[in-house]
Amino acid sequence: MAMRAPIEMLGLDHLVIRCVDLGTMQRFYCDLIGCELVRHNENFDLYHLRAGAQLIDLIAVDGFLGKRGGAAPGAEGKNLDHFAIRIADFDEVALHAWVSENDLEIVEEGERFGADGAGPSIYLRDPEGNIIELKGPPDA
Repeated sequence: MAMRAPIEMLGLDHLVIRCVDLGTMQRFYCDLIGCELVRHNENFDLYHLRAGAQLIDLIAVDGFLGKRGGAAPGAEGKNLDHFAIRIADFDEVALHAWVSENDLEIVEEGERFGADGAGPSIYLRDPEGNIIELKGPPDA
């Protein structure tokens, strides 16, 4: 039987998205989703965006770090299936209005299980096709 690693899991720290257009992606995550740019590592052209207690890092596919991942994400291949951002409140009417106002598309919506239990969520695409789940609080 394999031995468990001598670590205490605290949760996700960050995820890294390889991007074709860093500027468009940064504006989407900061201006629309609500992340905050906390650091730009110019040596690697790496943008660290605060997403609650965690980070979403953006790198260029043709940059130093991005080249390690092979071909750019596109219709034939993605960097990940989706990731979920836990939101404090799930106001379905307000979320639908926000989606409409920003010419976004809801890919899927409904009850989903997450770290805090089952609750409402919507799935959207960012400008480069990555799927983001906006996950509401668990049902009572």
